[in-house]
Amino acid sequence: MQQEAQAEERREQQEERRAKQERDHEFRLMSMLTKVLSSSRGMEDQSASTRREMLPVPSTSQTYLLPNSAKAVPSMLWGDQKAQYSPYLSRRGNSMRLHQGILQEGYNQYHANVHDENSNPHGIINLGTSENKLCFDLLQKRVRDIMIYLFNMLQIDPAMLQYPDWKGHSFLREEVAKFLSDYCRSPKPLKPKNVVVMNGCGSLFSALAATLCDPEDAILIPSPFYGVITEDVGLYSSVKLHHVPLYSQVPTGSDVRPFQLTVEKLENSLKEAKKEGLNIKALILLNPHNPLGEVYSSEEMISFLEFAKMHKLHVIVDEIYMLSVFNETDTFRSVLSLDGLPDPQRTHIIWGVSKDFAMSGMRVGMVYSENRDLVQALDQLGCFHGVPGPTQYQMAQLLRDRDWLNSEFLPENRQRLREAHSFMTEELKKLDIPFLHRSAGFFIWADLSKYLSEKTFAEELFLWRCFLKHKVLLSCGQAFSCVSPGWFRIIFTDQLHKLKLGLLIGSSNLALEGQCTAEFSSNPDQTQHPPPPPFIYIFLSLFYI
Repeated sequence: MQQEAQAEERREQQEERRAKQERDHEFRLMSMLTKVLSSSRGMEDQSASTRREMLPVPSTSQTYLLPNSAKAVPSMLWGDQKAQYSPYLSRRGNSMRLHQGILQEGYNQYHANVHDENSNPHGIINLGTSENKLCFDLLQKRVRDIMIYLFNMLQIDPAMLQYPDWKGHSFLREEVAKFLSDYCRSPKPLKPKNVVVMNGCGSLFSALAATLCDPEDAILIPSPFYGVITEDVGLYSSVKLHHVPLYSQVPTGSDVRPFQLTVEKLENSLKEAKKEGLNIKALILLNPHNPLGEVYSSEEMISFLEFAKMHKLHVIVDEIYMLSVFNETDTFRSVLSLDGLPDPQRTHIIWGVSKDFAMSGMRVGMVYSENRDLVQALDQLGCFHGVPGPTQYQMAQLLRDRDWLNSEFLPENRQRLREAHSFMTEELKKLDIPFLHRSAGFFIWADLSKYLSEKTFAEELFLWRCFLKHKVLLSCGQAFSCVSPGWFRIIFTDQLHKLKLGLLIGSSNLALEGQCTAEFSSNPDQTQHPPPPPFIYIFLSLFYI
């Protein structure tokens, strides 16, 4: 009892320190705002077009092409430095080393200057990574209790400290099968033997590409899409992605909503791929979708699966956000809930704990497939993508704890997602910024194209760099292979009280259009940039806390 009392006292002291830190941080923010407002008086506006001419651009020694014959824009592989070929690496090694995504410039800066309220309050805020930061308090106690139980047991099961079945420990695969049977509403119990566990869904994409495709084969994927899949399937296996472009404008015809995927578009892209000499082996579907937040209906999913069956294509269905649908009127239905899959031997479903359990650092993902040949092939790759035994134990305990999941975590998580999403969308409406109003995932797909001086990807990149210059890392549409310039993915899954505080400060910053100019003109040695549009300060203030 005395130990419990002491522990409770320590927790109260920690909470008091945390509250004091937040108050001190709010005071620093208000002080910063006062200085900014004072320094902004008397600033002279300069011509944006003149300053834009002086904006440095990356080296054009390497370029990347956007889909649908979009103009080539400078690559961001190595910023303004020319990439050097290493004599120590193979051609493949050099290709891996030099292959960096469109946003790598921003992530390199972020990792060198991570924001921390106490130790680095002026660092970069990362709003480019889809993580749920709303439920740490719910997870902390539950995971801690599991760890205490695990390491205080009189005898730890030796199996957890030895080489496992590379598909995953049997106790975890059994819990995964039960969990997916219940939450995917499978008409019959799913079988543990069809489950393969690896260290994250990225590893699963990589392993599936290696086992379903040969080098230089291709996979259909609707765009925009979660851009890292390009590296997942390409770095090791040299498998390409062939994009099925989706458009923001609703054309005449069968489309009824922006960025709508249809079987007709799949058919057209497949024909184009064949004309280009590509060997299409599979189709990737994201449901719920990242970055659109789209939730496909059962009828739509069946039509996509029927299309794949007709052309003998494997279908990889990523359902990692299946429990992060927060609007009660929208219903997500897993393909595992269907009475019968059109082609079960070529349908493979991915899920993991990174999103729905807000545990992206745990690196646990799983695939369910009835194809025994595929499961055996994945088993051979498991030694490269294994999950530590104690982590597998923790995950099994979480999946087993249905009372906590159903009565506490999942409903509270959905409520917090709903509130944060509602707050952000209302502010976007006040700013007259168009966006897709969807109810799944941790992000809003917003159209900032009206703030581009020209509707080009180069201008989109400039706007992205304006955010980054002001210590906010976002994700621009190019990172998702979007065919329309100006779309950005905005993560809203942070503490609501922080967003409200940021908005209060941001409302005073709308008139500070010349602030960016002042920052550069104060140092004549630096190349001048044009000022960002006024709306950028609302975004910067929303999140720079």
